[in-house]
Amino acid sequence: MKSKINSQLKEKYEAIDQDLEDYLEGLLHSKPINYWDYIQTDILLNLQVQRTVFPDELVFIMYHQINELLFKMVLIEIDQVAKSKELTVELFASKLMRISRYFDILTSSFTIMKDGMDVDQYNKFRKTLTPASGFQSAQYRKIEFASTELINLIDKRFRDTIDRNSSYENAFEHLYWQAAGKNYKTGKKNYTLTVFEEKYKDEFIRFAQFYSTNNLYSKFKELPKEAKENKELINAMRHFDHTVNIKWVMAHYNTANHYLNIGGKTAEATGGSEWVKYMHPKYQKRIFFPDLWTKQEREEWGVNI
Repeated sequence: MKSKINSQLKEKYEAIDQDLEDYLEGLLHSKPINYWDYIQTDILLNLQVQRTVFPDELVFIMYHQINELLFKMVLIEIDQVAKSKELTVELFASKLMRISRYFDILTSSFTIMKDGMDVDQYNKFRKTLTPASGFQSAQYRKIEFASTELINLIDKRFRDTIDRNSSYENAFEHLYWQAAGKNYKTGKKNYTLTVFEEKYKDEFIRFAQFYSTNNLYSKFKELPKEAKENKELINAMRHFDHTVNIKWVMAHYNTANHYLNIGGKTAEATGGSEWVKYMHPKYQKRIFFPDLWTKQEREEWGVNI
């Protein structure tokens, strides 16, 4: 067994024109790995920078950091589908169910925010977040770009009339989440949206260009007819679509409503967005895989919840 491993190691390093002996000699001076170095625990636990004296602000910060880590896990799974040379039904369905499990965690975890933070504390420290907004999560926007064709992310008001061959620049200006910070009558954008685009717009357009033909929906359409009729795969795609665009969104919406709709008066979000119409699925009807839902299901998307 040892001789086989030695032979395999030699082949590995010869393939990249390296000397195995140099690497073995390096092992003589290396230290064994430990948990805290491998996980980078000390760095991770020092990434929380509190801006107020309220303890629940730390809950808020860490909760969103956990979300971003889960978003990264989702993108890793989608990337494997996008770059697979021989995509099978089994691999596709497996990755989709992994992603759905990540979003199941994200959905259920909103109780940490909704029931696990003091309302008075939140409504005091949240002003220090201004003008930051949750819609500025770049990774979540990438998940959307990587999941479906760009037309399905266009604002519902323009989806049927926009030129499908429109430039990425024009499409970007009509994405549904622009509604969180743009007056379409005047074209004016609020500060929150403006700085978000200054940081990420070029990166988003490059990302969207790659995923224009490599998104999950396009990869599904490229499968053989028999594979596209596979019940397990269809169920996995529908589950993912419903989990992300209804269950997770509504958990987010209900949490925001818990803190921002007090005494029947709706407060403004920290970024100044019209969060009700931006977030609730019945307004924008975001559906990643529209062909996998009936006409009635599409029309009633997010209505009876």
